[in-house]
Amino acid sequence: MTAEFLTAPCLAGLPHGFFTRRGGVSEGAFAALNCSLNGADDPARVAENRALAMAALGLPAAALVGLHQVHGPEVAVAREPWPDTARPRADGVVTDRPGLALGIVTADCGPILFADAAGGVIGACHAGWRGAVAGVAEATVAAMEALGAERGRIVAALGPCIRQPSYEVGEDVRAAVGDPAHFIPGRRPGHWQFDMAGYIASRLRAAGLAAVEVVDADTLAEEARFFSHRRRTLRGEGPIGHQLSAIALPGGAG
Repeated sequence: MTAEFLTAPCLAGLPHGFFTRRGGVSEGAFAALNCSLNGADDPARVAENRALAMAALGLPAAALVGLHQVHGPEVAVAREPWPDTARPRADGVVTDRPGLALGIVTADCGPILFADAAGGVIGACHAGWRGAVAGVAEATVAAMEALGAERGRIVAALGPCIRQPSYEVGEDVRAAVGDPAHFIPGRRPGHWQFDMAGYIASRLRAAGLAAVEVVDADTLAEEARFFSHRRRTLRGEGPIGHQLSAIALPGGAG
């Protein structure tokens, strides 16, 4: 069994992947590659799924470090693997240690993977609209700089997330984002279609990075490939899974 994942050209040469929901062992609404540690899925299956994802990147299961994500701007520094039960409450993580795989989980929010390959520093963050507005992407870049990265060398790839045709929001979100360029009128009065991917990419470009890429995928629209929190909510369904995105520096013991 092989875990399916997408890659970004700007991250070529680094073990990385934006995993889909395909290639795991979970069942039902969690089928199949559910990698979320905070859910109602069988923990043993989740552990196997996460190990399958690491194997697909050529890494041991113990290499993966994750976060307790809270939709904020906090960023953790990973210097060695930590237990899943001791994950930092943060939405970004950075490291300069080869062999550590930085992982985040999403089900519509934007997974961003960063790398300064020449400087030997990588990062990953979870950017929903709240985290993006709060500056989690810029905070991740700053945390990479603290480890010796240079933003003029950093490349960033935004992975599969909910896209504008699928993402209707209210006036509260439009007001919080504060940039009308990323909204078009929604299907209902007082609602808007939010281009979250475009908004995140614009902030990354404004940060002065070397390259910014966006993976062309819509988590809500592509049900066979991705979990989607919004799709579940619209249907009134129960718990679902989340997909993993991860990046590592080559080498090291994991």
